[in-house]
Amino acid sequence: MKKISASIVIFFLLAHANLYSQKANKNNYTSLIQEEVGDLNNDKRNDRIMVEMDIEDKTQPSRLQIFLSQPNKKLQLVVSSTKLIEGQYPTRKNGEYSGNNVPDFFIENGKLIMLTDIDSRKSSYEFRLNKNNFELVKISRVIWDGKDTTFETKIDLIAKTKIEYEQVTGSEKLLNKRKKEIKINALPKIQDLSFSDLEKF
Repeated sequence: MKKISASIVIFFLLAHANLYSQKANKNNYTSLIQEEVGDLNNDKRNDRIMVEMDIEDKTQPSRLQIFLSQPNKKLQLVVSSTKLIEGQYPTRKNGEYSGNNVPDFFIENGKLIMLTDIDSRKSSYEFRLNKNNFELVKISRVIWDGKDTTFETKIDLIAKTKIEYEQVTGSEKLLNKRKKEIKINALPKIQDLSFSDLEKF
């Protein structure tokens, strides 16, 4: 009987330790990087975007959380993602600094905008809210050649088109403009996307 009691005690202690470990890991995103407020669900009340970093983890990952206002005037968490933003010291760099800043998030005309600057390529991602899901609808990219020409890309996931062109500084003329259709079955949701997924578009 004593052996059974001891086993039960050990089981509960291990379960408690595991639960504590999960909670500790979950709450390690303690460094607030950005907080943005604005109306995302068109109810004339402020919603909130938060980007937090886990500075205890050697890769220094970031977590995006989106809170939407509810009829009771409280905020409800609808998105929590730890894979959308690459860590500052990623494994692909063997623990060295990636050289890329944490993305900036904005709210413009009810749309969620994410701006990234990865390996000198500046990108803008536009998400729309649809049934508590933020769907990726547009992507814009710019790369500067370091002289006088930019290489630009415009992707419309609703229209399923990708337009690429070049532009010389000081000129409005678009050079070597190419347009092609892209295959997409459904609009990607922000909680399903990783930073590497975004780089594939």
